[in-house]
Amino acid sequence: MATVPAFLNPSFLSPKPKPPQPSTTTFSLTKPFLTLLPPPSSSSFRLQRCRLAPKPTSAVLKDHLGRVTKTWSDFTSLNHWVVRDYYRLVNSVNALEPKIQSLSDEQLTAKTVEFRHRLRQGETLADIQAEAFAVVREAARRKLGMRHFDVQIIGGAVLHDGSIAEMKTGEGKTLVSTLAAYLNALTGEGVHVVTVNDYLAQRDAEWMGRVHRFLGLSVGLIQRGMTAEERRFNYRCDITYTNNSELGFDYLRDNLAGNSGQLVMRWPKPFHFAIVDEVDSVLIDEGRNPLLISGEASKDAARYPVAAKIAELLVQGLHYNVELKDNSVELTEEGIALAETALETNDLWDENDPWARFVMNALKAKEFYRRDVQYIVRDGKALIINELTGRVEEKRRWSEGIHQAVEAKEGLKIQADSVIVAQITYQSLFKLYPKLSGMTGTAKTEEKEFLKMFQIPVIEVPTNLPNIRKDLPIQAFATARGKWDHVRQEVAYMFRLGRPVLVGTTSVENSEHLSDLLREWNIPHNVLNARPKYAGKEAEIVAQAGQKNAITISTNMAGRGTDIILGGNPKMLAKEIIEDQLLSGLTQEAPNVEVDGGEISQKVLSKIKVKSSSLALLAKAALMAKYVCKSEGKSWTYQKAKTLILEAVEMSQSINLKDIEKLVDEESEMYPLGPTIALAYLSVLKDCEVHCSREGYEVKKIGGLHVIGTSLHESRRIDNQLRGRAGRQGDPGSTRFMVSLQDEMFQKFNFDTEWAVRLISKITNDEDVPIEGETIVKQLLALQINVEKYFFGIRKSLVEFDEVLEVQRKHVYDLRQLILTGDSESCSQYILQYMQAVVDEIVFGNVDPLKHPRSWSLGKLMKEFISIAGKLLDDGIFEDSFAGITKDALLKSLGQLHDSSSIDIDSFYLPNLPKPSNSFRGIRRKSSSLKRWLTICSDDLTANGRYRATINLLRKYLGDILIASYLNVIEESGYDDAYVKEIERAVLVKTLDCFWRDHLINMNRLSSAVNIRSFGHRNPLEEYKIDGCRFFISMLSATRRLTVETLLRYWSSPMESQELFL
Repeated sequence: MATVPAFLNPSFLSPKPKPPQPSTTTFSLTKPFLTLLPPPSSSSFRLQRCRLAPKPTSAVLKDHLGRVTKTWSDFTSLNHWVVRDYYRLVNSVNALEPKIQSLSDEQLTAKTVEFRHRLRQGETLADIQAEAFAVVREAARRKLGMRHFDVQIIGGAVLHDGSIAEMKTGEGKTLVSTLAAYLNALTGEGVHVVTVNDYLAQRDAEWMGRVHRFLGLSVGLIQRGMTAEERRFNYRCDITYTNNSELGFDYLRDNLAGNSGQLVMRWPKPFHFAIVDEVDSVLIDEGRNPLLISGEASKDAARYPVAAKIAELLVQGLHYNVELKDNSVELTEEGIALAETALETNDLWDENDPWARFVMNALKAKEFYRRDVQYIVRDGKALIINELTGRVEEKRRWSEGIHQAVEAKEGLKIQADSVIVAQITYQSLFKLYPKLSGMTGTAKTEEKEFLKMFQIPVIEVPTNLPNIRKDLPIQAFATARGKWDHVRQEVAYMFRLGRPVLVGTTSVENSEHLSDLLREWNIPHNVLNARPKYAGKEAEIVAQAGQKNAITISTNMAGRGTDIILGGNPKMLAKEIIEDQLLSGLTQEAPNVEVDGGEISQKVLSKIKVKSSSLALLAKAALMAKYVCKSEGKSWTYQKAKTLILEAVEMSQSINLKDIEKLVDEESEMYPLGPTIALAYLSVLKDCEVHCSREGYEVKKIGGLHVIGTSLHESRRIDNQLRGRAGRQGDPGSTRFMVSLQDEMFQKFNFDTEWAVRLISKITNDEDVPIEGETIVKQLLALQINVEKYFFGIRKSLVEFDEVLEVQRKHVYDLRQLILTGDSESCSQYILQYMQAVVDEIVFGNVDPLKHPRSWSLGKLMKEFISIAGKLLDDGIFEDSFAGITKDALLKSLGQLHDSSSIDIDSFYLPNLPKPSNSFRGIRRKSSSLKRWLTICSDDLTANGRYRATINLLRKYLGDILIASYLNVIEESGYDDAYVKEIERAVLVKTLDCFWRDHLINMNRLSSAVNIRSFGHRNPLEEYKIDGCRFFISMLSATRRLTVETLLRYWSSPMESQELFL
């Protein structure tokens, strides 16, 4: 016989007669601290309500004191005064509302043109902000039937000011974004509204896009699978909806483009203003994982399966040790010996036969990467599960050989190893925006991090209605078994009451374990996790999660973007009814469970009463669908049929009822299937709205949605996201977290939980009994805060290390864009600058301004210079052979130069040495030569000394020789300028890409290597900065040298080299 714990306040339980109660044992420490329950019967269960004693006077006084303290702290907080200041804007917007409401649709649309004209006349966005917000509010009321609340106006102002707006779940963040997006789009520089996935980007672009399009703005949408042309078109819209990964990869791909025609973003200024939805998820949770574009590298695929077999032989604790906190593995002496014996090698770290990396990755795959937790296997592929959203990420792969090790462990086909071609973190990406804002339901706990990392404040926007959700005390269990049994009991009790329940789990594995437990008690429920049969029905499952008796088990619900409405979502339910009635007539194809999802449990959900008028319209649409299929021979696939219905639903939302009826009448002879489905949908929608409203009222009476968290997350913020699913927009609701001391977080961070186990054993012999109370909450929150600090340290370190690479990346990408988008003349100027820089490096490596030229390494200098120029110096462009110049001749010439009193820089050359050909003809080339000389004189590359001027003249002479040779050979080649510039641009870009890719690999290796230097009491970050700067300077030098060598070699024999860079 199962008994339910005394965990609910009587205020949100419906009164009912008290049934006979079985005997229970209850222990009290702090109020309340522990409840002991007998195990449930395996055959059946009966749920009973525990008697709750009235609160003692001290507890009541404590509650009142807490409320007074909270009110006072709110009044004295900076946030209170900031929000109060925003109400001045709200009053201005409200004052303009009657005037704006009196405008016709055409006049309202014309306001956009008026605002843009006023901006061109010198007004600022601040001058038109109040009126623009009033215009958007009225447009939303007309097109969406939604009017911005005053607090939503505040939210829009917070976003416009470049801050983060914290707004609780259900407060309408999506609608708030229209205010700031519209206002900032008036400048014509583009606004990006960034969501966390394709579904939300598409939904918001279609839904909120109606407001912007009505006001005359263009709205773009970036989705996975779009062509470059489609992306280019959408990025050039006034407002572009996209998700964070697509935005990041488009930026990286643009910086790998071979020519300007491949660019898709708004270059040269791709970033202007961004509104990031779920900003904490994007910048903090995903901040640990940089975006990478990889290319195929080594051919060591055969080593991974062998290493996987070796990993199976090794035993943890004997052959290797693991550190769960940072996912690291360390081989013991015994493990190294066994691995070397099995692999028949003398050294795992042998450079000629390296096995260490493969064995370590195989052990990591064995210990840290679990099937149905970190990944799932589908169609012979290991697909990553995003730990934050619970979604499958098909295009993402782990780097550094980890993904190949997982494939080997699962016996899958090993895909090619990868090498990093381009990378950027989300922090660095969003720092590129001159103005950045964000919105989320949970950011206040991370406010210090946002301020420190991004200089963005967090403003807590008040709710439109008071939050009456009840957050019940955390319950802690000694064992996982006890926790899951208790979760089942609580779900069963709520089910018996009729309250909808959302259970949040941390993995696919846990969600399916709980599903099995509920099936044992015959409790109908729905599961939402990364498996295709569930993920395909995500929207429908969430739409039903607020209905009476609905039980939903979900992996992390953060960022799903769909509110759980008490009583159900009428729009989604109406769409389901339309699909149920029409799909069988539109297609003979069965749904693919892997794509379209499985069946949703509706056993206990109340049936919707559809009126006869709606049934008639449904029957008409079904009959028309069958007739169109038969008479016109049309056969739709299942997906095409669903798309047809979706388009009809969208039509019903974007066109008013009279226009749809008119379409049906006008096309009556052509069987207007789309408009007919739209009419049926609108009629069914009214029935669903009545049903959901009535059922929502019933659900509110019995307490609203109850949320159960089955584990504490690595951040309080993620726990709060789950709690925020209940109690939206002033609705009743409750939440309860149940944790086990065997949960992954406690094991991963080696937290000492023995004290809790000992406490339980002192009180009772049953380890499955929960303990709860203030003491437990404080202890658990203290552990959670330690975890937050640990991950903050990781993110902080990542940002600090990435700041070094960020400066280098900006230099390279800016240079790359100038090469791609600049004119042909600027590209040639880069080539000439590179040639002079190469000459300078050769000169500086062999001279000393403090010493006489006789002590310089002139022989080595000439040898290096001739090796760069090659046979161009022997092609008859000089009066005498330049390659035949001796060290003594050069020394004599430098001596004469040093003793001369004046020099004609226009026709300068070293005395008694070959004179450069007359390649600097024309004003442009002469001007370029003079600028080069002025640069040589003004730079500080040459140290001060007696022979500084001589060195600068030597630089000028050798630079003239090399550049003149290059210009002369191009003229003699006979190719037109367009072809020459195309070759130059291709060589510049490809050489830069080649060395930048190698530099990224070196920097990643360096970031791992510098940590070891901390043992020598050296700061790893400072070491990384010093060595990283040295690597970057070397990379730029090598890039210049190879570019010059390649171009000189190409034009020496263009027919032999044509295939290299075209």
